[in-house]
Amino acid sequence: MPVVAATPQMPRVPVILDFGDSLTAGYGLMPEQAFPARLEVWLRARGIPVRVINAGVSGDTTAGGLARLDWALADKPDLVILALGSNDGLRGIDPATVRANLDKMLDKIDAVGARVLILGMLAPPNWGAAYDRAFDRIFLDLARAHQARLYPFFLEGVAMKSDLNQPDGLHPNERGVEVLVNRIGPVVAALIAARRGGAS
Repeated sequence: MPVVAATPQMPRVPVILDFGDSLTAGYGLMPEQAFPARLEVWLRARGIPVRVINAGVSGDTTAGGLARLDWALADKPDLVILALGSNDGLRGIDPATVRANLDKMLDKIDAVGARVLILGMLAPPNWGAAYDRAFDRIFLDLARAHQARLYPFFLEGVAMKSDLNQPDGLHPNERGVEVLVNRIGPVVAALIAARRGGAS
């Protein structure tokens, strides 16, 4: 009977689930130009082997995200980047509803043992100051409640800059995506390193 030499098992490559809307999906861009693809390239270039799954659906609200999250978590991610809420703000959805939907999503992510990075959103100015205050504090409050890492505003450094956005003024162009990746990449890298180190 032939003897088969044992081979060491290859370490599992961490999986990042990038779960969001058109800002994640890469509206108006080629798939390889979208934020998840560029984030994977950025991390790998720094010696961090990962697989980043683009789970962005253009037009999605927090209600839509909640409805499809269980299916997305079947990929057993090590880290979930939760980037939903911008469409809720654009539509003026009640902040209490947005908060409840995100809270339920965070409960589901916690239940599968994945780390989470919340990419915060800001309400548009057209709904008034009271709406803005209620909406904008959702993300900080939930990050504290779930002991999750928060990046306060997904589009920091890109929003309102015409040279970094597509003609609609809402979606980053290829240059804008690179700015976002350079800002958010180090946060993701630190979370992956902590995961490897066994931190909870």
